[in-house]
Amino acid sequence: MHITRRIANNLHYFMAVPAILLFTLFFIYPLTQGVGISLTDSNGVTKPDFIGFRNFIDFFKDDRAKTDVSNTVLFALGSAPLLNLFGFLYALVLDRAFKGKAFVRAIVYLPAVISPLIMGYVWYFILQPGRGFLFYLLQNVGLTGGNWLADANSALVVLILVNVWQFVGMTMIIYLAGLQSIPRELYEACEIDGAGYGGKLFYVTVPMLVQSIKINVVTNIIGSLSVFEVIIALTDGGPGYSTESLSIYILRMLYGSFTGYSTAVAMILFIMIVIPVIVFMRFIRKQEFEM
Repeated sequence: MHITRRIANNLHYFMAVPAILLFTLFFIYPLTQGVGISLTDSNGVTKPDFIGFRNFIDFFKDDRAKTDVSNTVLFALGSAPLLNLFGFLYALVLDRAFKGKAFVRAIVYLPAVISPLIMGYVWYFILQPGRGFLFYLLQNVGLTGGNWLADANSALVVLILVNVWQFVGMTMIIYLAGLQSIPRELYEACEIDGAGYGGKLFYVTVPMLVQSIKINVVTNIIGSLSVFEVIIALTDGGPGYSTESLSIYILRMLYGSFTGYSTAVAMILFIMIVIPVIVFMRFIRKQEFEM
């Protein structure tokens, strides 16, 4: 009886074992292997030699790598906030009752289920100067559509807007789920206290959407900093390296037989993703505590 009670009291530890094993197998083990490879001169073919932190030092001396870091950060700073802003606004509008609501939700969400590579190629043909749909549309209304993808000043902006247009539906769905879980009694209590739409939004909606905000911000930070497909499809990192992201840089270094170096860059990208996620999670936890 004592043994049975003891097993029952510690059952949750045994139930966690499969998850711990999977986490170790698919995260901890590859991470430790990656750290080991990043400290070598591996080319993926011959036996590697240990070179310490030389790959990391070379990365910070490479002007192209610095440009790619800048591109990746700028893309994330533009994409992640816009995804959350427009996703939240879409959710507020589509949470209301009106005819055709389900159809509009489906239209907004549809691009998110299409491959970013395919969607990138679709937008490439839309934006092409001389034969793209948007070029002819602007021409017919008396405007001149330039080659935005070939201009270093506008290419990154176009990439951000295309990425936001495609994935805003996914952000919207998560906010919608959060909105529909808010008890209507809270809004009624606010109305009794004399609160208007802004008061209900600030004191009820936003605080009750904290979990949805967590999910969306974290996933958008990760997705934006690891952007790959849309850039490959639309600009291929050009013109020059003005829109090349770290993910593309890692792939090209890997194909160039710089396995150790590309793994070191992947470790740097991993740190770039983890730091803002941790900072945000600590910030949102503090806000939850204060609320």
